[in-house]
Amino acid sequence: MPAAVVLVSPWLDVTASGDTETTLRTADPNALYERHARQAAAAYADRENHKDPYASPVYGDYSTGFPPTLIQGGLKEVLLSGFVRMYQALDTAGVTVKLDLYEGMIHNFPDRIPDAPEAIAARQKMRAFLHQHLGL
Repeated sequence: MPAAVVLVSPWLDVTASGDTETTLRTADPNALYERHARQAAAAYADRENHKDPYASPVYGDYSTGFPPTLIQGGLKEVLLSGFVRMYQALDTAGVTVKLDLYEGMIHNFPDRIPDAPEAIAARQKMRAFLHQHLGL
């Protein structure tokens, strides 16, 4: 197991069953779900395996342990429900987990708009989290 995990705008549920898969579908200009994500999900795993934790970590059992985890994302991301559900799964299992969300931000905002104050803040929090958990 790694000493710590940082997830930035992660795709955690290829079943697309979270609320924001519908409610935020048009809010994130970079999330063209019908064109890209559905095809990627089909290529990644057969439909009957989409709830397998290796394909969709939100369905995993973390009761036997998992590294401290930082989940970062924007509040306009179609994948937002997955962030929240993963946070809940890890928190329920007693894992050290932090959910770090940014108002108005789109998918992978630290990379797509690196000079935005939110992106700078996200990278600073990521750095601090890794320093804390890696003993740097």
